[in-house]
Amino acid sequence: MPPVSSTPSRLRRFACMMYEGVLLFGVVFLAAYVFDTLTQSRSGLTLRHGRQAVVFVAIGIYFILCWRRGGQTLPMKTWNIRIAERDGSTPRLARLVSRYLLAWCIPLAAALLVKGASYATGYASTDLLIVFAPFAIFIWTWVDRDGQFLHDRLLGTRLVSLTP
Repeated sequence: MPPVSSTPSRLRRFACMMYEGVLLFGVVFLAAYVFDTLTQSRSGLTLRHGRQAVVFVAIGIYFILCWRRGGQTLPMKTWNIRIAERDGSTPRLARLVSRYLLAWCIPLAAALLVKGASYATGYASTDLLIVFAPFAIFIWTWVDRDGQFLHDRLLGTRLVSLTP
């Protein structure tokens, strides 16, 4: 196991998140393609909730499998970031599943706030603020004493910098 140093900076975690988004495009595309092929869907609105569930599970499988094998996805390897327990070990499967599920809470709450703002103002263009919802996950890092995400704090996991 490589030596562990401190918490990665917000900028490194943000860059890792952007890189992760590029890779997730392929995961989402493949999951939706398989779903559409199996269900013979010809429109993105056909069986929309089923497609969303399949994509949610596919993204979860991607993250959990990557985290289980050394605590890193490819972007995390690139940016020398690893998920670890407080003692530095790789988290158990149940904790990784919980981390994946909890990580969705803040971005979904932010999306709900955007939808509420759109409804309250009556301006549909307010919906465009939804692009900022995933970044709401960083808000807690400004309050946390170690700069960790809320879901990591709640589960006892942490993101750590690896010295190259």
